[in-house]
Amino acid sequence: MLLKTLIALVFLAMVASLAAGAGFLIKDGGRSRRVLISLKLRVALATLLLALLLYGFYIGNLGG
Repeated sequence: MLLKTLIALVFLAMVASLAAGAGFLIKDGGRSRRVLISLKLRVALATLLLALLLYGFYIGNLGG
């Protein structure tokens, strides 16, 4: 149950980072580093999410 909660939280953090990046892009016109930092954070979160999913399938907590 903890693994599924962690996966959901990481996914929600990715969506929040996406929304923040879009807001920075609209507000700053893409001229600030905030968009790049948001992208880096989103890539790190996506990597963490993939690792959590693979771990969950490997130990059998996710899937059939």
